[in-house]
Amino acid sequence: MNLENTQVQMRKGILEYCILHIISRGEVYASDMLDELTAARMIVVEGTLYPLLTRLKNAGLVEYKWVESKSGPPRKYYTLTPTGSRFLSGLTDTWEELIHSTTQITQKSKTVI
Repeated sequence: MNLENTQVQMRKGILEYCILHIISRGEVYASDMLDELTAARMIVVEGTLYPLLTRLKNAGLVEYKWVESKSGPPRKYYTLTPTGSRFLSGLTDTWEELIHSTTQITQKSKTVI
């Protein structure tokens, strides 16, 4: 088994949750999302982020608007929809349950026989 592959899969599993959290704070540009994810050591490339943002939009969880840029082409800024906010709330509940369960399992001391 390859440790690096398992680590990548773990990160991918929570990527959607992290992206929704970033967007929940207000209008955000995709490259700013990439910067924040990279700073948090969630290694993501544009080829992963843009298809995920499209899926979130098609699911009605996020929307975007075009904003003119002084230094280039217009930019897409993403926000959560009300449905996206409810979805994120459900994911947050699940995340907190997972943290609790994982901590309970991983912090239990070894039984001596």
